[in-house]
Amino acid sequence: MKPLSNIRSVQDDLRYLQLLARDFPSIAAVTSEIINLEAILHLPKPTEHFLADLHGEDEAFHHVLRNASGNIKRKVKELFGDSKTDEERRQICTLIYYPEQKLDLLQTEGAATPEFYQKTLIDLIKICREVSSKYTRSKVRKALPEEYAYIIEELLHETADLCGDKQKYVDIIVQTIIGTKRAKHFIVELCHLIQRLQVDGLHILGDIFDRGPGAHLILDTLCHRHNFDIVWGNHDINWMGAAAGNACCVANAIRLSLRYANMQTLEEGYAINLMPLARFAMETYRDDDCRLFEPHIDSCRQSLHDEQDIRLMAQMHKAITVIQMKLEGQLYAAHPEWGMQDRGLLAGISPDRRHVAVDGALYALKDTYWPTLDTTSPFALTPEEQIVIDRLKHSFRISQRLRRHIRLLLSNGGMYGIYNGNLLFHASLPMNEDGTEKTVCVGNERFCGRELLDKIDQSVRTAFDEGSDDEERQSAIDYFWYLWAGPDSPLLDKSKMATFERYFIADEKTHREEKGWYFKLRNRPEVCDMILDRFGVKGHHRHIINGHVPVRAAAGENPIKADGRLMVIDGGFARAYHKTTGIAGYTLIYHSRGFQLVQHEPFTSTEEAIHLGTDIRSTTQIVEMTGGRETVANTDIGKKLREQVINLEKLLLAYRKGLIKEKKA
Repeated sequence: MKPLSNIRSVQDDLRYLQLLARDFPSIAAVTSEIINLEAILHLPKPTEHFLADLHGEDEAFHHVLRNASGNIKRKVKELFGDSKTDEERRQICTLIYYPEQKLDLLQTEGAATPEFYQKTLIDLIKICREVSSKYTRSKVRKALPEEYAYIIEELLHETADLCGDKQKYVDIIVQTIIGTKRAKHFIVELCHLIQRLQVDGLHILGDIFDRGPGAHLILDTLCHRHNFDIVWGNHDINWMGAAAGNACCVANAIRLSLRYANMQTLEEGYAINLMPLARFAMETYRDDDCRLFEPHIDSCRQSLHDEQDIRLMAQMHKAITVIQMKLEGQLYAAHPEWGMQDRGLLAGISPDRRHVAVDGALYALKDTYWPTLDTTSPFALTPEEQIVIDRLKHSFRISQRLRRHIRLLLSNGGMYGIYNGNLLFHASLPMNEDGTEKTVCVGNERFCGRELLDKIDQSVRTAFDEGSDDEERQSAIDYFWYLWAGPDSPLLDKSKMATFERYFIADEKTHREEKGWYFKLRNRPEVCDMILDRFGVKGHHRHIINGHVPVRAAAGENPIKADGRLMVIDGGFARAYHKTTGIAGYTLIYHSRGFQLVQHEPFTSTEEAIHLGTDIRSTTQIVEMTGGRETVANTDIGKKLREQVINLEKLLLAYRKGLIKEKKA
């Protein structure tokens, strides 16, 4: 450390330094903290884990979280190498991922012997010692389970090559754990500790909701998770809009749930009362086969639904879809600044309900049964439809669990994030053909680039702020729908959301959704550099990381673009995407030596992983190595610590020059 000699800078900051002196009242206290911070700055950079587009697939999410996208498997292989067989390493990994369930299984099989516990405890302590080595003792201590904190700390900070009395000391600890019948519980806590320490920071790049059955379970896990952040995806925004009271978003959330036969999140997760919709649908569409509205059910979940279930879901699906189309038309008419009046397609349906006009052309309708549609007032809800949507809105608004999860999304999330030289946003930054940022209407103003995302972030929070002006708040609530379906929404950025066309028109050319210019230009290094500059992202190793669009790996698409400046990590967790992509998507690991992109094959089930030791099969691709091991000093936290060191050095000089008096203990 070089001594600070600029006394003027100390005098300029004297008021702040006097406050700092309350925490560090003596030269000894200051120097001790400087030594501590300098040591932390030279530790290896903690590992970050990036996941995107989880889409309610809670089992796959929890498995990837537990195995740190294969990082634990890699660590076990590095530690034990050929001293253990592939099967032995696989069993250790399964135990770390699912300790309670795996130990129960071993006990049932009679394999949980004292010898097993002794060997397993020694192996786990070795793994735990390795994964904790990049953290300070203080940080590790805070992560330790309270019941075993002292014992684990003793075991972690002994050297690997013990001998003599010290080895006996460790052996006695292990034997006592087994002898007191605490081995199972101790192993469980060690495994959870390894999971926690293997990855320090978790980044979720949006779309937690829809398609899969367990979005609520994913969010429950995040409620108890340390050090994570979320950038909002379009599906998250839709559910946030529903929770805020946007009727279109309510209808859309239910429609998507019915489309994929995903009732667990609605009913079990958030206690949404669907009975009013079910009664209305059975009565209104009792004479309709609703064939076009039969849900898409994954083969693994087919057995969960009988013919009667499918019939009812199809009726409810059609009922809520028609209600949604009417509500959309009302919003488009109320907000001409969106420029979306032409998307109120119910207005184009002919009086005989056989054809619809879209973009000046006439198309035959695949479904001609419209018992609630008045073609002279196409966006008007019937009294029965109004009752249904009012009750559904009420059900969303009073769900305590949903409100808790929305608070989590607001407190830990936003439209974008910047972490350690990486710019994260879910989908897009609207752009013009020439690569300039496109201006987009939010309220009565227009914004582009970073200012656009900042304004949208503010709008989302206004929708939940009861202290906001009523008119401003209602406008913000309405705007959730533009974020879902608006052509210039950074969460969509397509020419249109062709929901109506896909349901009701056979001609596939009407189904096309032309992607915005961002998706066409983001492969250019100069475009990515411009965006990174605009967001103030600095450094030699800086990147844009997106989700949203599944990478068609089967067709040869590369998730790494713009000479490594941009990575697309749509997790592809949703089973509905697997046929399109050919994989279960990507996750990203950023550790002290660089970036690793992990390509996954579909996950089978937690039960199979526990019983057979199966894991997500994955292929790791080295994206970028940093050329040397990065330290904490290279991170955002490192910059803050370095500022603290500078201020402490000023305080030290103030003490030595007598500008501030020491307080002796």
